[in-house]
Parts: sequence; structure tokens; C-alpha cells
Amino acid sequence: MADDPDSRTLSSTEELKEIGDAHLRPHLFLVLEAHRPLALPVRFSLTKLDELVIGRGTAREIEATAGARRLAVRTDDRRMSSTHARLGKLLQRWVLDDLGSKNGTLVDGVRTTRAELEDGDLIELGHTFFLYREAIPCEPNDPPVLDLAASRPEAPGLATVLPQLHRVFERLVPIARSTVSVILEGETGTGKEVMARALHALSGRTGDFVAVNCGALPKDLVEAELFGHKKGAFSGATEDRLGLVRSADRGTLFLDEIGDLPAPAQAALLRTLQQREVRPIGGARSLAVDFRIIAATHRPLERMVEGGAFRADLWNRLAGHKVELPPLRARREDLGLLTGAILASLPPEHTAQVRIHPRAARAMLRHDWPGNVRELEKCLGTAVVLAGEQGQVDLEHLSPAVQRALEGPMAEDAARRDELVRLLEVHRGNITAVASEMGKARMQIQRWLKRYGIDAERFRR
Repeated sequence: MADDPDSRTLSSTEELKEIGDAHLRPHLFLVLEAHRPLALPVRFSLTKLDELVIGRGTAREIEATAGARRLAVRTDDRRMSSTHARLGKLLQRWVLDDLGSKNGTLVDGVRTTRAELEDGDLIELGHTFFLYREAIPCEPNDPPVLDLAASRPEAPGLATVLPQLHRVFERLVPIARSTVSVILEGETGTGKEVMARALHALSGRTGDFVAVNCGALPKDLVEAELFGHKKGAFSGATEDRLGLVRSADRGTLFLDEIGDLPAPAQAALLRTLQQREVRPIGGARSLAVDFRIIAATHRPLERMVEGGAFRADLWNRLAGHKVELPPLRARREDLGLLTGAILASLPPEHTAQVRIHPRAARAMLRHDWPGNVRELEKCLGTAVVLAGEQGQVDLEHLSPAVQRALEGPMAEDAARRDELVRLLEVHRGNITAVASEMGKARMQIQRWLKRYGIDAERFRR
């Protein structure tokens, strides 16, 4: 049940605004190991480091040396060299150097020996994918290394490697164990029901979790479905029905897309919340009910209240604590974590030996996922079936929309590098001549040479 309607509403958006005052610091995320996609990700703060060296080992290992100013990271990726690549500071920028690896280093799909990193760069070493972020909000007590394999969340659905989102999830733990009602906001497919189930699991309530899609209820039977009915109450009522609210007694009622609830049902739900009892249609008396309510919507409920499309008094009863779930494109750092969770939920015969081809992983990490986690779930479910007994998800097993992710900026990046190499060969390393032919400033050509790790001197020999 909802508690005091006058209680302060605090949304995750407001929480993130508060966090915005924290320091912005560079981070490296080990997002996905394509050869073992169920492995959990790792977050590395680069704030106090001078260098981070990555290579192959017998198992995942993270070792700090030189007074914790140097970090060595090892994975069991056979495509990675024993000492594969190094991140080091150059003035105020982080630079990635390939250390003579056998299979090379890719940044945004382009092979490079040296690259000055930019925010959002996707680094590919063997079958292991890292994401560089230049400025992530963090606080002094955030751990310098967060390995989710050693730091399990309190409930499924509350895991993330993003420090600011972790704080939002952390505040949900005491909320879950209270009677405060919760509104989950966010785009369609962001995992609102998964979050609601996590809150129910943490609540300690002994009753069931009952999920209701308000938009799917028959308009002429909404109240009968929610509050139950007695036999003969209306045409077609051939037996007594508890209704969804009473089915959630001592448990949690999850009202998905509550913005679609018709006005009469809104009024009846408000009465139930106020009186803590429900009267079935055709019933002679009200029955006590004890349930905790979690509502979800992708619609702007507050604006609907202002426009009169949603009851203000019901809003005040529901909005004890608000959480805005970010779209998947805003939490790309968590894509490997979500991929592993989805694969683990599929039948074991499909996922026991599953691997993801690097090109497929690259496309997944570059796709915007407009359908969010739901789109990722459908895409992976289909891909694993198409992969069959071989167990490797290839690019062609992914949806056409995901495949097209490699046709955008990443493909343009590769084409630009190839064009630079061609022109350097033609002009024997003359940067001014290359800049003139490309119609760019000499400084821009020099920046691209640094980014792609191209040494113009070798073309002059």
C-alpha cells in the first residue's frame, strides 16, 4: 500500500542531478568478453593511474603495482597477446598503444598501433571489448575497480557498472523493504517489470507478484478484472472472481502503463488505496486487502495530471518514490552485463557453449537499441537459435537493424584510415599534400594520424 500521500517524491532524475555535482573522471569499462559472454563486466577508474596494461592470462586477474599507480589486467582470451596493449597518460589525454600484439588492437573497428582516446571509443583486443569514457560522474568513496564477479547485487535487475546508476539502485533497497509506493518511468522496453520484480523480491512480502498491463485490459471490464466480481454480476460472470488486486494480497501489484487506466478505474483504484479494501462488482460488502503497489509508465504522467488526463489525487498516492530507467543507448557500459543475464535465462541447451563473433559483438555495442532491453532480448533469443549447435552468434544471426550499425560512423572511420594510407603512399608522407587533396587543414590530418596510429615517416623512406 502507498504511505502518506504528502511524502516527498524523489526521482532518479533528481538524484542524478545531485550526483552531477560530483567530480567527472575518466574510466575504462571491460564491457564484454565475446568468447565467454556470461562473464561479468569490470569498471576501472583511471583517476589515480599512470598506466593500465592489458594482456592474456590463465584467468581474469587485476593486479596493482608501483604504489597502485599501475594496473595490470589479464583475461583468458586466447586471441590476446600476453602483453597486448597499454593505456598511458600523455599530458591530459589517455593514449592507447599496441605493444606488438599478434592479432592487433582495434579502436572503433579500425586497426591501430597508437590512438589518442576520445569519449565513447570502443577498444577491441582479441575477443575482449572495452569502452573508454572521458568523464563519468563519481564520488570519492567509489571503488577504483569494480568487478561485478566479486560484487553481486542484492537482487537481479539492480546490477550496473555505472557509478551514478548504482547509487540510484542502491537507494531502492530500503525503499523496497518499506511500504512506499514506487513509480517506474522510462521508454518502452527499458526493463520496468524486471525492476518491479526485483523490488518485490527485496520487499520480504509473502504474497504473489501480480503484473497487470493496464493498456491491455478490456475497456468494459477493467474494474471487474482489477477488483473481481460475484457470479451473475453482469452478463458473462459465470463464477466468482477474486480480481487482480485481491490476487496480490500480502504481495505486490504491478500496474504497467498506468497512464492507460480509464478515469472510472482511476477513481476506484484511489478508493482502494485510501480505504485498504476492495468491493467486488456485485458484492454486498468490501473486503480488506493488503498489497504494495508499483506503477510503471512511458508516458509523462505529471503532464497528464496538469492536463486533467490523470487524477492528481491518485498521482499523489502513487508517487512515493520515482525511478527513471535510462534507455539502453545511455548505458552502453552495461550491454555485456545485460547480454549475459539474457543468455543465462535462455534454455541451457542453447547457451552452454554460446560465443559471440567479434563482428557481431562490435555491431551490438554500436547499435542504438531503440527498443531497449526488450529489443536486445528478442535479438539474442533469435540469434542463439539461428547459431544452432555451433554455438557461435555471427553477424548474420543478428537482426538487420543491428547489422547496419557497422555501416555508420565505424565504416566511415575505416574508410578514412584507408584513404589516409593511400594518399600518404601517393605523396610519400607529405602531410601538407594529403591535407590539400582531402580539403582539410594540416592540423586535422595530424590528429587523424595520431588517432589511427599512422606514422607518416615510414612513407618517406
